[in-house]
Amino acid sequence: MTRSLVIFGAAEVASLAKFYFSHDSDYEVKAFTVDDAYVGSDTFDGLPVVPFSEVTKKYPPGTHRMHVALSYMKLNQLRADKYAQAKEAGYELASYICSKSVVWPDLGHGDNCFVLENQTVQPGVRLGNNVMLWSGNHIGHGSVIGDHTYFASHVVVSGHCKIGQRCFLGVNATLRDFLTVGDECFITMDASVVKNVPDRAVVLGNPATILEANDRKAQAIKKNYFKL
Repeated sequence: MTRSLVIFGAAEVASLAKFYFSHDSDYEVKAFTVDDAYVGSDTFDGLPVVPFSEVTKKYPPGTHRMHVALSYMKLNQLRADKYAQAKEAGYELASYICSKSVVWPDLGHGDNCFVLENQTVQPGVRLGNNVMLWSGNHIGHGSVIGDHTYFASHVVVSGHCKIGQRCFLGVNATLRDFLTVGDECFITMDASVVKNVPDRAVVLGNPATILEANDRKAQAIKKNYFKL
């Protein structure tokens, strides 16, 4: 049975979300929506763009689901805010799990997750709400990923790791097994993480250097990368 979907966003990630949902799910994308101030055109990627103030009238929550398709800007805070906005408007938020990934029947995940191709997700993994896994990651058995966290490609998370909320893990980052990563952490490209990471830290290098939240270099790196 085909279900109707509205995508929040009108940029690159939203276009990709439309492609994946259209080619590999039972959803039919009907329209895009953005906050009223950001409506730059009546259409995007061949579909209508509706101001958010009007979306519940034209595509009501009773007959449509929504998917928030935004990037990791503000260290995922923007995506988290719009996730909450869509929920408050009454929408059930659709997740996408690519059929070209390896997952097991016991995979637990929240809503508005976006899991692309070539993942290896082992048994016992739990994904929170609004988690994005770009292509080609390995998530080891028993690991837990917190809400609003974003993985770039080819991240390796070994078994029984716990990763907090609103984290960002860069391309080719690697985590040893049984690690805990706090909330709002930035694990940079190629970082090799071998010990627990406190909240709001920046992790870089191999072996990894952990810069705690009050470190000026950590603050500058986050500000530059996420436009905080």
